[in-house]
Amino acid sequence: MNKLSIIVPCYNEEEVISLFYRETSAIVTEIEDLNYEFVFIDDGSKDHTLDILKLLCYQDKNCHYISFSRNFGKEAAMYAGLKQASGDYCVIMDADLQHPPKLLPAMYHAVSQEGYDCCAGKRMGREGDGALRGLLSRSFYKVIQRMTHMDMSDGAGDFRMMNRSMVNAILSMKEYNRYTKGIFSFVGFETKWVEFHNVERAAGKSKWNLKSLFVYAFDGILSFSTVPLKLPGILGSLLLLLSCILGGFGLVQQVFFHHSVGTAYFVSTILLFLSSLQMLMLFILGEYLSRDYMENKNRPIYIIREQDSQTVKESSRIYDIAPARRSVI
Repeated sequence: MNKLSIIVPCYNEEEVISLFYRETSAIVTEIEDLNYEFVFIDDGSKDHTLDILKLLCYQDKNCHYISFSRNFGKEAAMYAGLKQASGDYCVIMDADLQHPPKLLPAMYHAVSQEGYDCCAGKRMGREGDGALRGLLSRSFYKVIQRMTHMDMSDGAGDFRMMNRSMVNAILSMKEYNRYTKGIFSFVGFETKWVEFHNVERAAGKSKWNLKSLFVYAFDGILSFSTVPLKLPGILGSLLLLLSCILGGFGLVQQVFFHHSVGTAYFVSTILLFLSSLQMLMLFILGEYLSRDYMENKNRPIYIIREQDSQTVKESSRIYDIAPARRSVI
């Protein structure tokens, strides 16, 4: 009998996590010949999320939790969940019910019966995101696809079910600065896409604002593209051409037409412009160097403060690429 691990990153989700558990467990229990487990990751929540997770684990032996020592971010939470999961198949879901549990049977059929390694949800539309946020998101995915040449289309998120081979491939990538959407594309494997419409959160407020989305987008570009490193050469060539044109124009005006072009103002403006570009290029190079610096430190991606004893027992197992079938906990 196969086993499905449902991985749920949680950060201040006390208002919705019980509802998520009820709706999702009601769906997965209807799938024939399938055992399951919930792996909740408390990402340093400041509310009563951890207390609710402890209660769920007490009431249902199929529920397990991991609690971080502080907020390490969703990327670290997803990695921790995949690492601790004991299932033959793993699915990553948001606790706010924006990832519809009703799709789980179809996703499981795709990876267990249809020969796919992964079945991923693709969100159609951005209702509730706001016009500005929707425009920025669509623009970002167009840019990152051109820069990385990988399949990271708009709407392709973290909601996906994977077999153990794909999970092991993802876990083999241990970089500190993680961008999981890019990692999903990088490792490859056969993926089936299922479409779903965006819905409002079942309760609570989104933890993502424009600032955090910009940081996340920037991390994604720097993690999977070296195109920004080519900008200094491109801009340098353009500025060299521009300086030659402006210099030639000023020389013609002075020699042939005896017109002054304001040399001091012209030079000071160009110097200021070049200085600003220089600082921008140094910033980009500094971002790459900072990431290399963090990778070389070899710091842990996350630190566990506490977890239920059953999760400790299960997480001590080592999996091969083609693991044997396991029974329920």
